[in-house]
Amino acid sequence: MTPRSPLFPRRRRGLPAGRGGGGRGRARTALCVGLLGAALTACGGGEDPDAGTNGVGRLTAEEIEQRAREAAAGASSVRLEGTVITADQEFELDVQLAEDGAMGEVSWEGALFELLRVGEELYISADQAFWESDAVPEGLNSDPAEKLDGKYVLVAPEDPAYEQLIGFTEMDVLLDGLLVMEGERATADRAEVGGVQTIRVTAGDGAGGALDVALMGEPYPLRLERGGAAGELMLRDWDEPFEPVLPAEEQVVDYGDAILDEEADEESESDEDG
Repeated sequence: MTPRSPLFPRRRRGLPAGRGGGGRGRARTALCVGLLGAALTACGGGEDPDAGTNGVGRLTAEEIEQRAREAAAGASSVRLEGTVITADQEFELDVQLAEDGAMGEVSWEGALFELLRVGEELYISADQAFWESDAVPEGLNSDPAEKLDGKYVLVAPEDPAYEQLIGFTEMDVLLDGLLVMEGERATADRAEVGGVQTIRVTAGDGAGGALDVALMGEPYPLRLERGGAAGELMLRDWDEPFEPVLPAEEQVVDYGDAILDEEADEESESDEDG
């Protein structure tokens, strides 16, 4: 018997050549499609919106709010700018706050005045129109307005006006009182505030307030919409170096001295008349 030539190998038994090759082709095709899908995903097909951020966008609304509060509590300074509306009053604030002092402007009942606190020393400065208006805090309105125009009036801690005004300059007290929302929390839109990516946390579908929290760096609160249409505030310059400086001596009027001078003048006039 003549041996089969090696040039004509024996055909393998099984599926016909066409069908068997198609099965291998489908396997190769599936592999290629899978690799292509993975490549597209890596190139942005399923991009993570929190990639490159501080990660708070992955948290629940309650956790984001808590992280924002913790960041604010740990900061050394901040600037507040905006409107605060209470039951019967409206304030416009532009105040720079630090742990050991503050300075800025407050508009109250249509009158504008400047506050400066260095340590425990509190000063108020305004023009003559303010000192003659109804917006002057109780206890300060007996000073001669013309003597106080443009001066920094040192407010004594025992004066009732001190307690009225000091709250505008105390960072922790002010933030604790303002960063308050009421209602069920939920995450909402992502946006930008001052060029920083943010995520919004709402309370009561926004009726109880809304807070935009930074997605870059520390999760500071950057914008607050107070519930009940009670004003809106921008919070910026977190942890920026800030050190309030005492005014020059010639710019300072001691509130107690001013009253004593006025009383002395009145007594002198009374003696002359007598």
